[in-house]
Amino acid sequence: MAELLKVGVVGCGGIANAKHLPAIKVNGMCQVVATCDIIRERAEKAAREYGTADCQVFEDYKEMLKLDLDCVFVCTPNRSHSDISVAALDAGCHVMCEKPMAINYAEACRMLDAAKRNNKLLTIGYQSRYRVNSQYLKQMCEDGELGDIYLGRANAIRRRAVPTWGVFLNEYEQGGGPLIDIGTHALDLTLWMMNNYKPLYAVGTVYHKLNDQTNQGNAWGNWDPEKFTVEDSAFGFVVMENGATVQLNSAWALNTLDIEEATTTLSGTLAGADMHEGLTINGIKNNRQYTMKPDLTGASGAAFYEGAGSGEPHEIENMVFCNAVLGKGELTVLPEQAACVTRILEAIYTSAKTGKPYYFNEEN
Repeated sequence: MAELLKVGVVGCGGIANAKHLPAIKVNGMCQVVATCDIIRERAEKAAREYGTADCQVFEDYKEMLKLDLDCVFVCTPNRSHSDISVAALDAGCHVMCEKPMAINYAEACRMLDAAKRNNKLLTIGYQSRYRVNSQYLKQMCEDGELGDIYLGRANAIRRRAVPTWGVFLNEYEQGGGPLIDIGTHALDLTLWMMNNYKPLYAVGTVYHKLNDQTNQGNAWGNWDPEKFTVEDSAFGFVVMENGATVQLNSAWALNTLDIEEATTTLSGTLAGADMHEGLTINGIKNNRQYTMKPDLTGASGAAFYEGAGSGEPHEIENMVFCNAVLGKGELTVLPEQAACVTRILEAIYTSAKTGKPYYFNEEN
């Protein structure tokens, strides 16, 4: 039996327990030998449920990084992503960091530099790429079936689903609300499909229209208006260097019935595609309009990534990362791509604050 990768997990809250730790357990390519959380009880619980018999527990990630680890999973609030990832890379570990890559582009660049100087792998947790509809559409894009894709719409809209736990409503810890939380998934998916990572300028609007309402109807119970310091919705318009347009719509709370999360809509010179109800392709054939819905029922991402457990996106994500670390494959989410996502998100926030377009070629 091949030796398992030794993993340390920093941050043992919701995303670690809902996504990364179960994926590690199912895929069986690595073992959790260390857990770390500022709340020791959470680290101890993760160690009991997912760790090895001698799994070590820490409250300080710097102490954990003194161990002989192969990989570190960073599952903390957004503000600490960069510091922890850089420290782990400098300690000689490969890093899987949760999305978004960092709280701003400068911090993302620190992570890129650390990965390069240490010759270690760094990837970001954009698991929406591993859904079967995403994989099918990506193959179509790569095969040129949509032609030149010049319009992409990144959709991350909830009607009333504001996360009321953890630090989601804390602007200092998270850097923002739905734009940086769920908008980041939709933007990553859209840029990946378009294979376009060269933004020219961005215009953004950010709203705090529903934060202070008490008649909420929220899916996860009422939020505290005093603590809801981030935006409830945000929208961006991005023009790329080649003239393509990307529209980004994100909301945790919005009076709308157009509800979609982590989807993309694409328009190309040969065909278009949307993920409104699974996946639909549209175009012109024999001088007639057509729509086509590929039958993806019963399929899973395992069709694209052999040996991916049950084929759930988070399991495939884990498998791809571990295989890359072992030299058996390539990363799907490149850190340079994730850094571009962070760069655009920051530009949208900046544009909203200044009331002016943000030009990327004027960055200091």
